Amino acid sequence: MSVMVSVFDARRTRTSEKYTVYDADVLPMFVAEMDCALAEPVRDALVRAVTDGATGYVGHGRALPEAFADFAADRWGWAVDPDLVRTTTDVSVAAVETLRRVIEPGDQVVIMPPVYAPFWDYVTEAGGSVTEVPLLAPAGTADPYDTTAGWRMDLDGVRQAFAEGARTVLLCNPHNPLGLVHDRESLVALARLAAEWDAVVVSDEIHAPLVHADATFTPFLDCCPEAAALGVALTSASKAWNTAGTKCALMVGASDRARAWFDGMPTEVVERTGILGYTASVAAFSEGGPWLASLLAELAANRRILAEELGAALPGAGYRQPQASYLAWLDLRALPWGDDPALRLVDEAKVALSNGRDFGRQGIGHARLNFGCSEDTLREGLTRLAAAR
Repeated sequence: MSVMVSVFDARRTRTSEKYTVYDADVLPMFVAEMDCALAEPVRDALVRAVTDGATGYVGHGRALPEAFADFAADRWGWAVDPDLVRTTTDVSVAAVETLRRVIEPGDQVVIMPPVYAPFWDYVTEAGGSVTEVPLLAPAGTADPYDTTAGWRMDLDGVRQAFAEGARTVLLCNPHNPLGLVHDRESLVALARLAAEWDAVVVSDEIHAPLVHADATFTPFLDCCPEAAALGVALTSASKAWNTAGTKCALMVGASDRARAWFDGMPTEVVERTGILGYTASVAAFSEGGPWLASLLAELAANRRILAEELGAALPGAGYRQPQASYLAWLDLRALPWGDDPALRLVDEAKVALSNGRDFGRQGIGHARLNFGCSEDTLREGLTRLAAAR
């Protein structure tokens, strides 16, 4: 049975942002939400909670830290200490509140564009100043059958940022919008560089459960002892199991230093966790593996369709298969759609994509396409884009 559902069926019953921002004749392929059925264990857990009236403030049990620790051990061989796991509303809150503990007002925080648009806001909301160290792009023309592995961190640029006063890195791994999975060697090099400068790395790993079969995810905290001593990981079940609206994320540490950061946060940081999100997350991490495997198979098929058919639909478009998630980074600079192709394509193709420039100036002329949808929806999107060129 397919995990994905028709976008048109979803639109008839769902009221989230994805299905309400644009008119009904526009295909919504922008925000990172999938057109999928809820995983049965998650659905059943939520139904039980509502039926039982378990909709109050979140409790103080260990069910979610232990469920995540078991998932991390099984999937990545990562030994997570449940006592060093805290929950909060979502990864955005986790990022801001963690940064507030590790920086002083005005401190520089390194980010690596093109990167998830809210990263700039996280830093400024926490009181910091953004220092951009863009990723190094692969050389040569993108082959759609290659993955994003050609992209890499600019470690010399990070060193220069540290020399100029930065002491924190906000890392995205897997990296959104590229779907890049940073390799262990790069993560170790970053951790050792950070240790040299007594810096902190905050690693957003929300897309980690969505890594494809041709890549290997390495949790930052597990890449080497230096990383464990100076890092914090942020994650959630929300992307992989499509539960963003239930509101629950995790902050994971591996050191007494991280414990002190967590213990120093206002009590409300944890209290804001949604109890339904907590319930859904426990079910996802503990029982959602078979559903996730089916999802990844469908996403892999859609990823191949893009590699096989994007060139014919949009000659000159650049694309490399993402190593993780369901987001495709499209280089549309060779097409006549200007610096913000997504803005034009809503009107000209009736397809809503994410604006590339929202991910940094490196995204000018680019767009992000969400292929977390049925094959029919993806093919319809390609047909519409081809007709607009």
